[in-house]
Amino acid sequence: MPSRPLLRHALFAAVLFVLTGCGSCGRAPLGSAGEPPAPPREFRAAWVSTVGNIDWPSAPGLPVERQLAEMRAILDRAAALNLNAIVLQVRPACDAIYPSAIEPWSEYLTGRQGQAPSPAYDPLATWVREAHRRGIELHAWFNPYRARHMNARSPDAPTHITNTHPQIVRTFNKWAWLDPGEPLARQHTLSVIADVVRRYDVDGVHIDDYFYPYASYLKGQPFPDSASYQRYKSTGGTLAVADWRRDNVNTMVRAIHQTVKSVKPHVKFGISPFGIWRPNNPPGIAGLDQYEELFADARLWLEKGWCDYFTPQLYWPLGAPKQPYAKLLRWWASQNPTGKHVWPGNAVSDLKSPPQPWPTSEIVDQVRATRADGGATGNVHFSMAALMRARADIAAALQNGPYAQRALVPASPWLGGAVTHPAPKVEAKREGGAVMVTWQPAGAEPWVWGVWLRYGKEWRFATYPSGTRGMRFEGAIEEVRVFGVDRIGTLGESGGAGVGN
Repeated sequence: MPSRPLLRHALFAAVLFVLTGCGSCGRAPLGSAGEPPAPPREFRAAWVSTVGNIDWPSAPGLPVERQLAEMRAILDRAAALNLNAIVLQVRPACDAIYPSAIEPWSEYLTGRQGQAPSPAYDPLATWVREAHRRGIELHAWFNPYRARHMNARSPDAPTHITNTHPQIVRTFNKWAWLDPGEPLARQHTLSVIADVVRRYDVDGVHIDDYFYPYASYLKGQPFPDSASYQRYKSTGGTLAVADWRRDNVNTMVRAIHQTVKSVKPHVKFGISPFGIWRPNNPPGIAGLDQYEELFADARLWLEKGWCDYFTPQLYWPLGAPKQPYAKLLRWWASQNPTGKHVWPGNAVSDLKSPPQPWPTSEIVDQVRATRADGGATGNVHFSMAALMRARADIAAALQNGPYAQRALVPASPWLGGAVTHPAPKVEAKREGGAVMVTWQPAGAEPWVWGVWLRYGKEWRFATYPSGTRGMRFEGAIEEVRVFGVDRIGTLGESGGAGVGN
């Protein structure tokens, strides 16, 4: 990470402490006197959708200052909820919420596709910088095939794929879609992803469940790819059309993984497919067959390890008769021979919202059910709007319940390049009823700092962003331990200090 001014980080850390209070240190004992336990690890994320202005910005064409204020409000709420990642949609429909030489500016940002924000700024660079200042990962979310949403309002820009390469675009029912059977479509999307990974300090690349379009989008019509299929057949291809389509998607998924790793190996690649692989898997499960409708063999991707984390969209309640949350989660976790992360997606937006009027306890209980499954280590919530509006008091329920203390992102040692940071120099001084703790790194700046505080026989945990050099803590603290954590989750050596009277 590039270095940043110490004063700015110190001031931000002070603000963050005011926002989150001592609750960020943990409201329950985490261990006993002596050595502190292993730090808590859990992926806690929320999607931020730009398509349709679902989450950010709240409307197209807002003044830049308003966009920035909404961005910071989202990240402040994420920090207050002790989330540690945001999954930001950067490519809604072959457009961009960042300056790109490949695709035009998104209409969801400025109100007209191809129009840059004024005054000029780079939204993605700002999101990355502001997230990292809060110790939050920023994952860039791409739609690999959607080229135009049915509710798009502005005309496609001259630089949009529908105008530059119309031969690889299929149009139906006011939608436009890149044809997965066209090699140029795959190459175009890969170039977009590689460009972002190369130019931005993102922590992850993320794709969702839009592969071949849902049948509801097609309205009974077949996907118009007969020309590309016949071209495949004419070159000696032998696969039936359904198998050919699945192979096209498999090739894209594998290529995204390879592309990300070739540019920056530490960047995680995540996939959030529809929550059911095929009906009756596991037995008794009913619902959409993504293998046959979306031509997405999502189980294969997990089995092959073509991603670093897997986020099946389990948008059903625990008690759903045909799609019970915990049963589906257990099945997905059992299909993971390479040991990659399983972080299910949760429909927080369905709280108190017809046709699924869930109680607040549903999401809290789903988080707890995820923790109870030994094969999953986190959750991703759709979407941030529900957490911003505190729908059904879910923000308070999470903050006062399962997210009462901070947690590190689970480690990904297979990414390589681990850095074990040496122990920092730690000093602790009592000032009245509080303790001022300061620390200095003994080497390179870590990604985040982990801090253990001992209150009598209890250890409590906190995390702070890179660049933080000290915090003031209330209470009868007797001992402090501080350690650095690298980008892939490797724990450094801890430095400690006792607190005198």
